[in-house]
Amino acid sequence: MGKDLLRFATAGSVDDGKSTLVGRLLYDTKSVLADQIEAVQRASVDKGLSTPDLSLLVDGLRAEREQGITIDVAYRYFGTPTREFVLADTPGHVQYTRNTVTGASTAELAVLLVDARHGVVEQTRRHAAVLALLRVPRLVLAINKIDLVDYDQAVLEAIGKEFAGLARSLGFADDAVVTIPVSALVGDNVVERSARTPWYEGPTLLGHLESVPVTGPEADAPFRLPVQYVIRPRTEELHDYRGYAGQVASGTVRPGDEVVVLPGGHRTTVASVETADGPLAAAAAGRSVTVLLTDDIDLSRGDVIAAAGAPPRVTDDFDATLCWLAEKPLRPGARLLLKHGTRTTQVIVGELRDRLDTDTFALNVPETLQINDIGRVALRTADPLPVDDYADIRATGGFLLIDPPTGNTLAAGLVGDPLVLVDLPSREPSTPGP
Repeated sequence: MGKDLLRFATAGSVDDGKSTLVGRLLYDTKSVLADQIEAVQRASVDKGLSTPDLSLLVDGLRAEREQGITIDVAYRYFGTPTREFVLADTPGHVQYTRNTVTGASTAELAVLLVDARHGVVEQTRRHAAVLALLRVPRLVLAINKIDLVDYDQAVLEAIGKEFAGLARSLGFADDAVVTIPVSALVGDNVVERSARTPWYEGPTLLGHLESVPVTGPEADAPFRLPVQYVIRPRTEELHDYRGYAGQVASGTVRPGDEVVVLPGGHRTTVASVETADGPLAAAAAGRSVTVLLTDDIDLSRGDVIAAAGAPPRVTDDFDATLCWLAEKPLRPGARLLLKHGTRTTQVIVGELRDRLDTDTFALNVPETLQINDIGRVALRTADPLPVDDYADIRATGGFLLIDPPTGNTLAAGLVGDPLVLVDLPSREPSTPGP
């Protein structure tokens, strides 16, 4: 049986040491090729450094190496005897907040760094708000550069206490947040436990990443399967075969389950759940399968097979929260494409209801949404869509807005209003919605 997979992202303010931390993880887990280490050692000598600059293992873009910053999402893949990992190292500058959205959108855990000398700063609060908005289930506060504060227990515990209050106000449960004091440069508590923090009794960062549960909220949510492809073999032996292939977005499906096909609304029963290796007794979230139904239903790519007892709502008119990613601002009346699951349809943007000020966490009424803005808007689609609130099921509550002429992604969208679940200041007066 293969090892399980954890997807996680790093975030934090500029110069908090994210790339160095990622480089330390890769280096200490022996996930780096010898020629890469040699290249880093040569580059470090050229920079006048006495020890290898492990951030160079991550900052691969020339502009990043020249400036010493991360300006794009750098994905890295590594493994240990216990687990496989996909890591998204996101940039720290305010103007690249959209890249944090990209990196965290599929993460099951986020590692948020703070500099032990500065503690929780505005960008820490901004990133924490984005992670809460995206419903990242688990969070690690990595207090980095503890060697620069002489491993002072009181300083580090004060930072942890302050952040715990912030995380609680943003909707994170206490048991979903873990605080770990580390030094990415020296290696304290990253892969090996440090003798210089005898007062710290928690796990190392890698130990936590290896032991944290991988299954997220999707595992316990109602069953959803967006149909990607209809399989109809043209052979004499399988002339009656009609299977619906896709990845289980949430929940679990078993033969005999009653399901509903949306947006059509036809009810039927699951006859079997199959893979290339044969039939399954059950398939959970994240598994790619082919589902066969007992009834012959007109069903195509873009439809959703869902639990009959807890189906998503079908609508062509809904409010959503957007993380605007494009240079060109969003205005009411824009006609775009919306990609939800495996279906793409036309959409008209209605009223711009709120915009989140990620510096103050206040909500105000905008005339436009600019790049990196997070705001709530009204949308009307050309076709009805089976949607869940993002706060309930991320997979069927998320979507993309696309520019029709170019095909470029303009925004990441979250169905519903995740902001209402966050303990933020009251909205400034706005025009009542319909």
